[in-house]
Amino acid sequence: MIIINIEGTPKTPKVNFDPEKGTLLLKGRSIPENSIEFYRPLVDWLEEYSGNPKGRTVCDIQLEYFNTSSSKCLLDLFKKMEQMNSSGSEIVINWYYEEDDEDMLEAGEDYQSIINVPFKMIEVQD
Repeated sequence: MIIINIEGTPKTPKVNFDPEKGTLLLKGRSIPENSIEFYRPLVDWLEEYSGNPKGRTVCDIQLEYFNTSSSKCLLDLFKKMEQMNSSGSEIVINWYYEEDDEDMLEAGEDYQSIINVPFKMIEVQD
């Protein structure tokens, strides 16, 4: 499998999905013109990865902002991880939020309440 490494832009997050290390990173802002088009290769990659995942996969979500269409795409990614988790892979989702950002904390808690995967809420200083 290939490593997905996409540099972030003002509208799209930095992406680094590394199958050898079992690490997934989304960092920055997610307000792409077409969220489905941006996230589809990531969902497809995760689908392929789920066929032969590492024993432990760590997903770091460090988004400062995302729009509604991105939130649906994130849910699709989390559902794939939930399937992997229920199949016996250890999945950890680290949800980073800035200390003053109640909205981002709530978004993480909302995902945590609907996805059966351990979420770790991590507060970062501005």
